[in-house]
Amino acid sequence: MARNKHPEVTEERILDVAQQLFLEKGYENTTIQDIVDGLGGLTKGAVYHHFKSKEEIMDAVGDRMFLENNPFEAVQGRTDLNALEKLREAIRLNQSDQTRTRWTVQAIPLTYSPRILMGMIEANRRILTPYYQALLEEGNRDGSLRTDYPRELAELLPLLTSLWLLPSVFPATKGEMKRKFQFLGEMLAAMGVPLFDESIREVVDQFFDQIPEDLAPQAPK
Repeated sequence: MARNKHPEVTEERILDVAQQLFLEKGYENTTIQDIVDGLGGLTKGAVYHHFKSKEEIMDAVGDRMFLENNPFEAVQGRTDLNALEKLREAIRLNQSDQTRTRWTVQAIPLTYSPRILMGMIEANRRILTPYYQALLEEGNRDGSLRTDYPRELAELLPLLTSLWLLPSVFPATKGEMKRKFQFLGEMLAAMGVPLFDESIREVVDQFFDQIPEDLAPQAPK
C-alpha cells in the first residue's frame, strides 16, 4: 500500500467527520465504525493510525474548534478596548459560540478519564495561560487592572475555570457550581482583576442552564 504523503489531510478528514457525528448523534452514541463509515474508503486501522481512541479524537476536535475560532485572537488587536474589556469580550465570544458550548457540555463525562484530565491541564498551560498573562500584563500597563500577580493568575485561571468546576473532580450540584463562579469573581476582584460584571454573570448562567442535571451530581456529604 502506498504511504500517505499528506497525513495531515487524512487527520482533518477524520476530525471533520467526527465533529459532525458527535454534534448530530452525541459522543456516547457515535462509534469508531460510524466515523469510518463516514470517511468513504478509509479503514478502521487507518483511523487508529492517526488517533489511538475515540476520546483522543474528541480531544483533538475540541482543540481545533477553539483554535479556529479563538476568542483571545479576536480581541487581541482591538484598540477600542482596554485589557479588562478584552478579557470580558473574550469570555462573551467564547460563551456565545453555541457549537462550542454544546461541545463543552458533551465533553463533561469524558473528564472522568485521568488521561483526558491530564490533556486538559497541558492544553490550559500551553494555550490559555499565555493569553491570560498577556492581557493581565497589558491591563497593568493601561490601568484597567491592578494586580501584582499576572503570571500566577494566568496559570490559575484556566485551572479554576475548568478543572475546579468539573463535577468529575469536585462533585457538586449546578447551584454549587454557580456559587464557585461567584467565589471566583470575588477572589479576582480582590486581586485587582474585576472580571465579572453583569454581562459575564449572564453568559455564565446561560452556560449552566445547558448542563443536564445528571452531569452535575450531588456532592458527597
